[in-house]
Parts: sequence; structure tokens; C-alpha cells
Amino acid sequence: MTTSALFRLSCFLFILQVLNVGMISAATSFYQFEVQTMRLTRLCQTKEIVTINGKFPGPAISAQEDDRIVVKVINMTPYNTTIHWHGIKQKLSCWYDGPSYITQCPIQSGQSFTYEFTVAQQKGTFFWHAHFSWLRATVYGPLIVYPKASVPYPFKKPFSEHSILLGEYWLKNVVELEQHVLESGGPPPPADAFTINGQPGPNYNCSSKDVYKIEIVPRKTYLLRLINAGINMESFFTIANHRLTIVEVDGEYTKPFTTERVMLVPGQTMNVLVTADQAIGKYSIAMGPYESAKNVKFQNTSAIAYFHYFGALPNSVALPAKLPVYNDNVAVKTVMDGLRSLNTVDVPKDIDARLFITIGINVNKCNSENPNNKCQGPSKGRLAASMNNISFVEPKVSILEAYYKKLEGYFTLDFPTSPEKAYDFVNGAPNDIANDTQAANGTRAIVLEYGSRIQIIFQNTGTLTTENHPIHLHGHSFYVIGYGTGNYDQRTARFNLEDPPYLNTIGVPVGGWAAIRFVANNPGLWLLHCHFDIHQTWGMSTMIIVKNGKTVQESLPHPPADLPKC
Repeated sequence: MTTSALFRLSCFLFILQVLNVGMISAATSFYQFEVQTMRLTRLCQTKEIVTINGKFPGPAISAQEDDRIVVKVINMTPYNTTIHWHGIKQKLSCWYDGPSYITQCPIQSGQSFTYEFTVAQQKGTFFWHAHFSWLRATVYGPLIVYPKASVPYPFKKPFSEHSILLGEYWLKNVVELEQHVLESGGPPPPADAFTINGQPGPNYNCSSKDVYKIEIVPRKTYLLRLINAGINMESFFTIANHRLTIVEVDGEYTKPFTTERVMLVPGQTMNVLVTADQAIGKYSIAMGPYESAKNVKFQNTSAIAYFHYFGALPNSVALPAKLPVYNDNVAVKTVMDGLRSLNTVDVPKDIDARLFITIGINVNKCNSENPNNKCQGPSKGRLAASMNNISFVEPKVSILEAYYKKLEGYFTLDFPTSPEKAYDFVNGAPNDIANDTQAANGTRAIVLEYGSRIQIIFQNTGTLTTENHPIHLHGHSFYVIGYGTGNYDQRTARFNLEDPPYLNTIGVPVGGWAAIRFVANNPGLWLLHCHFDIHQTWGMSTMIIVKNGKTVQESLPHPPADLPKC
């Protein structure tokens, strides 16, 4: 072969390599999700549950940063459904975010809808879940976005990795359960079991073989991708005799922080490194409740899995794991205090809009002619939840579609962003109406200009009871610059503006407050809500509209052709 021919061949191979690298860095992954029922036996009973592709938990989705993901969802059940891609920002693809009646009408029985989005400048542990009724109890799975091929982790590459999904399991039909709770006006029943990757473990009846197990090689380090897919309960997690090093939360790297246990709120993800540095044996992995509210019934039996070293006898007794007591606020604060962004970050300093949002539980008056069945809340009232004392009313249209088409009458743009009365938030109701726990109803939105720098203070209220509320913002992440107990006071509040964690879900402390900052840089309509499903059902939600000064039609892409109809 001549020199010129060799040169041409080398150029051709180089071009192929460049094209191949480009294809790898921006691949498209296709999935088909069939929403279907299956019969499952747990806790001595067999029942029908809703699943994706007959799997519980559902199938994993994986991609690399900047990849495109296409998922066709076919609903083969009698229930409406949608899928939300939790933590994915949906840059210029808000039509595919997934919350029912917010960005889309539900996918009805026998219908389908194809979600298409790019994981632009995102990597880490996320998850997908149903966003209709309480179907998330069984319809969820991991969504793992890996760094690009040439980009290493900011820590030594682990020997292996495992996704650990924490859940709650009910023996009753969860759609019917939500309807019953709403009709009664009272509190929900606790879950019948906690689960780790769908398995309750040996602490529950008929469950000695329903145990998830990780096979471990001694002296190796493992990456555990923890995902709290639970419905109404925050969860402690620990492994007997092993320490957990947190290296990522909500898809963002953190400074390494080592602890014996962690707490995850529903909707939160957390990556931890665990080194198999103990004697060969079998060690319990435990998930148990963190319940900060008072006078609330909850499941107090731990789910158990096994950290099983190679070489340990199959029938060896597992060393027990020690969880904190169920209301250990100090354990929760210790972990939160340890979360810092990996590097110094660009926190917005000059703020364009300051919002103050109270979150809490309400008791509305009950005027039912059947009070024994309809008025089962405190003082024979009906339980509700609210933000700034506005209890969100879920419409029966797609709010995003109504906004895009300029349809009037479905929502208003007048959500109050500061309290109108002087509150003693933690110890009671407004000072001048101390016995009034009634919330107003409405479907209201907050409007933010594109590029505006936002600060929100979330204030936990004590009108009925105080508890830790997991607040989740769709379409954005935010810096958690501060938090504390009691009423927020700008004169004494201390903010971290150097390396605060960058999250999409924040547990607002029991009887306290949390401060976040972010840039409203994602045009669209985004849900802001408590990630306890019961609190969202009761109305602890609002919407944020980010507009960029153009018309709605110019700001957003056209609606998908197969967008479901209500």
C-alpha cells in the first residue's frame, strides 16, 4: 500500500472514530412500558398490583449524560396513569414531565403516549414513577444516567454498584384506598410493610424468603444507589457494622460524608459508598420509619435485606442492624448538616424575587349529612393540606395545555407569595384567628420571569401538627442555603452561599424552615408539591410558570401529536 493510500485510510479511520464518539456521546435509547396488572403474593396474601412490564419494582432505564430517551407507555389496565421522570429537568420538553392534570391528561385505559426527552447536562441517580393517584406504590423504577465515557467519577471507581429502591406496600388496592381516604376526611392507614427492592424481609409474616440479597466480595467497595420511592413515609437506612459514605444526592455530587445511617425523604436519591471491611458473614440491611409528626399511626416494623459476603454459610445468622428511634430529629439533622456540594458553586447573590411559602396541615369544616363516614378528621372535620393556606384543587384538564392554548377559567395567576397575616407559625394559627384551621381552595400559579434569581423560604406551620415535609420542585434543582427550627427570622438565619447542596427535593424540618435559591431558567409550567402522596392529595401543591417574555407559543415547543386527552 502506498504512503498516500495509507494516509487516506488513516484519515478515514479517524473520521469514523470521531463519528463514533459523537454517536456514543449523544445516543438515543428506546423503551416500551406496558402498564399491566399482575398477581403478587406478599405478607400471606395474593393480590393484583399495577406494574410496568410485569416487574416489581419496574425495569431500569440507563443512559449517558446528554443522551435522548424515548419511552412508549401503553396502558393495559383499567386505571388512568402517567409517568414522571423524577429529577430530570426536561429542558424545553415540559410536555413530557408527567404529573397528571398538570403537564398532561392521564393516559387512559387502552391508550398510549410516547415520552421523549434529553438528559441534558445531567448525570447521577434518578427514578421514574407513576404520577396518578397512589399508583406510585408499585409503579416505579431506577433511571441511571452515567457520566460520559471519558469522564470519571470524582471518587475511586467502585467494584460494583446496586440500585436499592425503598418502598411501601399495601394489601389494599391503592387507587381505592386513596378514594376512601378522601371520602372519609380522615387520615390514611399506614402501609402494611416497608420493602427493599420489592421485598419486605423476614420481620413480616410469610416473608422469610422474600428477602433482597447483595453478594459481597471482601475488601471491595460498592456503590449503592438509594432511591426512596415510598408514598407517605420518610425512611432511615443502615447496614450492620458498615459505614456509608455519601457522594451524591439528587443527581449532584457532594463532598464525601461518612455516617452510620442516612435518612431519605420520599422522592430523594442518594449514592453511598460501602467497603466490605468486616469479617466474612451476613449483615442486615435495614429500612425503618422516620415519623416526625405526633399522634400519627405508622408502620414500625423494619424491612430487612442482606449484605452477604462470599464465603459465609448460606444459613448463617445475620448480624442485626441498628436503626435510630422513629422520631430521632438529631440523626436527620446530622446527615443534612453533612451535605455540601463537591466544589464551590455559583449561588445567586442578587435576588429578583423573594417568596415566602408556608406549608402545613389544615382541618376544614365538614358539612356532610353523613358525618360518621365523611367527617373523620380532628374535631369531626376534614383533613386538608395547603401552601400559604391555599389548598390546591386538581383540575380535570391539562393546565399546561390550557396555558398554551390560552384557555381561561381553569387556573389563576394569583398565588400569594407572602403571608397576609402575622403568624406564630410553629405554635399555632394566625394570631388573630387562633382557632381557624380552614384552608381556601384554588388552582393558582406563581409566575416567574425567565432568568430571574429566586429565593423561597418554606415555613413549616403548627396549625394542627408539625412534621418534616419533603418538598419537590419539577423542572429545576435548587441550592439549599439554610434551614433551622422555629420561625424563620432573617436577622438570625445563617446561609451557606459557598457550597450548599444542590437538590430537587428538600425535607423542610419539623417545626422549622428551609431556604432555597435557584435561577428560573427552564420555560414551562412546573409542579411544586409535598412528596407525601397523602399531602399532595389533600392539596399541598402549587404551580410555577417560567416565561421568557415571549408569547407562550414562542416560549414552548408545540404539544406532542399523541398528547392524551381528558
